[in-house]
Amino acid sequence: MDQARRDDAALVAAARDGDLDSFEALVRAYTPKVYAHAYRFLGDGPSAEDAVQEVFVKVFRSLPDFDGRSTFSTWLYRVTRNVCLDAFRAGKRRPMPVDPLHAVPAGSADPANEATMNVAVEQAMAALPPEDRDAISAVSVFGLSYEEAGQALGVPTGTVKSRVFRARRSLAHALDLKPKGGAV
Repeated sequence: MDQARRDDAALVAAARDGDLDSFEALVRAYTPKVYAHAYRFLGDGPSAEDAVQEVFVKVFRSLPDFDGRSTFSTWLYRVTRNVCLDAFRAGKRRPMPVDPLHAVPAGSADPANEATMNVAVEQAMAALPPEDRDAISAVSVFGLSYEEAGQALGVPTGTVKSRVFRARRSLAHALDLKPKGGAV
């Protein structure tokens, strides 16, 4: 078990015992990943922010039932995905154009170029088939292994690998990126 997973396990155990500082540390550590997935799934900032809040409320309420059979990040990904699916089905998706000012990280060397690239990436991600977008989000955003992503998505590891490959190939094509050393 790597250090990050040991740290997560310790924070989860402390949070389950009522340590709110440990729960807050989990929220701070994972909010960017949950937001990124929700934003890509729902298509706009306000909907993604609502989803993030709902995810962490559900996590807080369900933490006593978390049995540790999977890693915390895998479990959190499943909660996040389910909240996003529920929001989408309930019609809470409010698609809006991506605002380049919100897409640029503070301190970018070239904010205009960074904004253009971020908007292009978000548009390319939105154009992916949902199953490919879920797979690449689980692996690239949440940092799950292919095996963990397969567990979270309920598909074999090989399926996750092929979906991530397809997503990366589509993103490279959509963004007109040339692969290094041949294949994407």
